[in-house]
Amino acid sequence: PHLAALVLARGGSKGIPLKNIKLLAGVPLIGWVLRAAIDAGVFHSIWVSTDHDEIEKVAKQFGAQVHRRSPEVSQDSSTSLEAIREFLNHHHEVDIVGNIQATSPCLHPSDLIKVADLIQKEGFDSVFSVVRRHQFRWSEVKKGENKMTEPQNLNPAKRYRRQDWPGELYENGSFYFAKRHLIEKGYLQGGKMAYYEMRAEHSVDIDIDIDWPIAEQRVLSFGYFGKEPLKEVKLLVCSIEGCLTNGRIYVTEDHKEMVSYDYRDIVGIDLLKKRGIQVRLISERDCSKTLSAMQLGCVARVSATNKLQVLKDWQEDLGLSWKEVAYLGNEESDVECLKQAGMSGVPADACTAAQKAAGYICKSRGGCGAVREFTEHIFLLLEKVSSARKQ
Repeated sequence: PHLAALVLARGGSKGIPLKNIKLLAGVPLIGWVLRAAIDAGVFHSIWVSTDHDEIEKVAKQFGAQVHRRSPEVSQDSSTSLEAIREFLNHHHEVDIVGNIQATSPCLHPSDLIKVADLIQKEGFDSVFSVVRRHQFRWSEVKKGENKMTEPQNLNPAKRYRRQDWPGELYENGSFYFAKRHLIEKGYLQGGKMAYYEMRAEHSVDIDIDIDWPIAEQRVLSFGYFGKEPLKEVKLLVCSIEGCLTNGRIYVTEDHKEMVSYDYRDIVGIDLLKKRGIQVRLISERDCSKTLSAMQLGCVARVSATNKLQVLKDWQEDLGLSWKEVAYLGNEESDVECLKQAGMSGVPADACTAAQKAAGYICKSRGGCGAVREFTEHIFLLLEKVSSARKQ
């Protein structure tokens, strides 16, 4: 049977405009779940259902196909079931739909693999995700009612200790898998049903549980970053124009060139060095006088006509794997370097081609703190590597 992953991503949002492609820890929100779905390797096709051009571009960038949903199922009042049924009406080859919520960025491929087994090999008609919570519930007393609250799942005289109580299972909305015949009858849950219990740390719903900055911390700690294990970064190569500087060149009346840079970026470079991470600079221009004036103390290559070859030479000379190399670029000439490096980033104002090739898009513009921001991102991922080793 044809198993399709389907992510519903309307352009409209009552809370955050274009939330589904807003950057979360440097990656568009929808990109986190698409990466997990693709790497799971269990889907015959992976789709994003959307009504918005920008969401379509991001979906295709991450390897998904796009179903353009109609205005009728793109309203604030439209339900997920209506959008899924419309999708099935246009894709008769699909037998099972795995509806994955875009706002669950800590989803891992291992979860999707196990759910696919439940529905394909063990014969369940529908499977949905839950999380275990240890919360005591009480009945609601509305204003003006003359009555007392009552316990719902506990005896106040014999309160459980957390370690003695298994807790309760709650839907977390991360995904709903269902066979076509159920969906056509108007159900996402039905027939022979099963739940799949997700780990609490992976159960992140930024629509309900969490705000954006906290979600970024959760994703950096518990998110899925790809098939290959993370390694410590030992080299950062940074493009000078457009990253370390804002790309502007000021020319004085006596024909001298001047550039500006952000002191925060210099602090970021110093912090990397103190952590034992080498920082090297690269430029297509001959800006040796500028570098000398900045006194950064970094190895640099100027007038570089082939940035990728320079990067490969440095990687080989230092005996590093690509997973140990980070690259910050902003132009089309940086694209191949961004694709090759184990960790890649671009400033917020980088060209479109560079943004598509990068794993992290800074909120800061080039020459305005992007290097420092990317430094913080490197440090957070180093913490993730350290935590994984301890586990």
